[in-house]
Amino acid sequence: MEPRVGPIAKEDPEYHPYHHPAAGWGAAKSVTQFLVRERELVDGPRAIMKMNHENTGFDCPGCAWPDDTKGLKLDICENGIKHVTWEMTRKRVEPEFFAAHTVTELFEWSDFQLEDQGRLTEPMVYDPDTDRYVPISWKDAFELVGSTLRGLENPNQASFYTSGRLGNEATFLYQLMARELGTNNLPDCSNMCHEASGRAMEASLGTGKGTVDLKDWESADALFIMGVNAASNAPRMLTALAEAYHRGAQIVHINPLVEAAATRTIVPHDFMDMALFKTTKTSTLNLQVRIGGDLALLRGMAKAVLEESKLDPKALDQEFIDRHTTGFAAYRELCENTSWEELERQSGVSRDDILKAARVYCEADRSIVSWCLGVTQHEHGVDTVREIINLLLLRGNLGREGAGPSPVRGHSNVQGNRTCGIDHRPDDAFLDRLAEYCKIDPPREHGLDTIGTIQAMRRGDVKVFVGMGGNFALAAPDSPITYEALRNCDLTVQVSTKLNRSHLVHGRQALILPCLGRTEKDHQRKGLQSTSVEDSMSMVHMSVGMKRPASPHLLSEPAIVAGMARAALPASPTPWEWYIEDYDRIRDTMSQALDGFEDFNRRVRLPLGFRLKQPARELVFLTPSGGAEFSDAALPDVVPAPGTLALGTMRSHDQWNTTIYSDNDRYRGVKNLRELVFMNKDDMRERGISEFDPVDITSTARDGSHRYLNGHLAIPYDIPRGCAAGYMPEMNVLCALVDYSTQSDQPIMKHVKVTIEAAT
Repeated sequence: MEPRVGPIAKEDPEYHPYHHPAAGWGAAKSVTQFLVRERELVDGPRAIMKMNHENTGFDCPGCAWPDDTKGLKLDICENGIKHVTWEMTRKRVEPEFFAAHTVTELFEWSDFQLEDQGRLTEPMVYDPDTDRYVPISWKDAFELVGSTLRGLENPNQASFYTSGRLGNEATFLYQLMARELGTNNLPDCSNMCHEASGRAMEASLGTGKGTVDLKDWESADALFIMGVNAASNAPRMLTALAEAYHRGAQIVHINPLVEAAATRTIVPHDFMDMALFKTTKTSTLNLQVRIGGDLALLRGMAKAVLEESKLDPKALDQEFIDRHTTGFAAYRELCENTSWEELERQSGVSRDDILKAARVYCEADRSIVSWCLGVTQHEHGVDTVREIINLLLLRGNLGREGAGPSPVRGHSNVQGNRTCGIDHRPDDAFLDRLAEYCKIDPPREHGLDTIGTIQAMRRGDVKVFVGMGGNFALAAPDSPITYEALRNCDLTVQVSTKLNRSHLVHGRQALILPCLGRTEKDHQRKGLQSTSVEDSMSMVHMSVGMKRPASPHLLSEPAIVAGMARAALPASPTPWEWYIEDYDRIRDTMSQALDGFEDFNRRVRLPLGFRLKQPARELVFLTPSGGAEFSDAALPDVVPAPGTLALGTMRSHDQWNTTIYSDNDRYRGVKNLRELVFMNKDDMRERGISEFDPVDITSTARDGSHRYLNGHLAIPYDIPRGCAAGYMPEMNVLCALVDYSTQSDQPIMKHVKVTIEAAT
């Protein structure tokens, strides 16, 4: 069965192309309306003044963009405020609610309706006789988890999923519990988002993270922004783009759609600009690459740089290449042997436009390339990110101020999760430290990632699924298959703040364990606690909640992990209860077990926290060759076959991951509609489709099977021919479980092969 996400609004759908600046008064109006709708006119503005404030406030639970380095008092954005207000709602989902509604009934509700009921207040267990969730004590809930885990034939029959919301301390305890149990089955949201980035940078540079920080963004001469809708996914980037434009930097956006962030903005905390309606450009060049054509465009830029070097040797940093890299000769030959005709065909961008981007790159002394899921969620995502590194290496754009690779992580602590041990493929060095300082014998064989977990649940090989935050059922691909897999489990456990689809797609036994939100005070035996997070540029800093918890029955995420761990491992020498009394104790252990976290408790309390060391930033490359390694991947064929289209899924503006705030997408000009598909107008005309016509969408998986989505409405949009786009999670049903990248094991959410026809 397909996920039921909307509609939310009852009005007729509208579409009017958006021509206004990003953020500015549109954002201010939207935030005000949202605060009024949620009746948070007191706590909402109060939260705004506490969010992202140097260890004295709470970290925004939205995106992972770094905190301002210049003491900005309003380092906030529209979507961050909505995210926080959505968490602070006064609405409550109490036992009486579950008594009034069966799971079967709730499954028919839209996902907006489910989350709009408010905050969960106490632990609940599924009663199959009544098809309802009923209250359960925390003690009994933990014992159900513990007894089920203890009863497994082997620990690999359990899988422990993590969303990006989880703080570092809970993350560390969570992975410790799983490994003490004896499994590395630690899938996470990164398996669906940025796995390709980590694997590519690890192969090229010996590190899985970007090398730049926010100060580098402030001094770059050229910024290349690839496959990201910054105005919605990382809105605080708009400030960096506006500042870059003001200082004369070149800003090149590469994306199939020209998003609002790639045009102009009014940054809301620039009060004079707001008062005068003064806009600032956020780009100097926009290139509309075809879906999947980024690698070809990057190789075209590299080819142009190499051709220019024959006329001007300074176009290359030959000294850097000779001293710090390997594989350059093979890469140079590859570029020279790739024709411009093929580069144009695969990228969908003309040679002249590719040369414009290359000229910007050659004329800039310091360049940063930043990218998001538009680059990674493809079969060849790893090769594309490695091509980004290739381009940077040509001109020595690494290891110096204002230059380097900069992936845009989508969720507030997804990078911290991986740093603190959520990794189904841990290396021996990490496991050795864990064994030494935590006194456990961690398993050495690789565990299951997200795709592997779904496959194993479906086969019956994984019998227990624990979801630490997020909405796994809705976020994963191939919705009917994912639903089937979850329902095949003996026990599913969801640690959540709000009711969502994953509570209704459950195993034979199921628990809902409600936790504190990022905005809420966390009191333990030793007093008010703080947690830490890591942003997308490797800064680790504190977060302290400000609000009274939504219910006295809520537990913190670290406390929930400790409760499950003690029940599952009654003889464990790990001092679970002692850790929860004072999170400084967790951090003391982390400072020993995690490389780079030495003196953790002191450094994390510094203003803005501390930056984790990054060897590649210092031109130390932990690769087999000891140097940064050029890759020489073949150019993939991404041109759709006749009659087919390449479809990419994305979020609307009024949405955060699977949380949907309304049926509107202001920056794309859509109102009262989510079940849509954006198409090139010529592709629509060729198929006899007019605006708002219902269409039938069929995807074809690599195994020849088909998925169907009927009744979505077509919207003509400025998108390259042969390409289409629509919203996740509605369109996740079209991405088959077998359609995952063989390079990264990520679902290919941004490159689904489809046919679209007028509805019959």
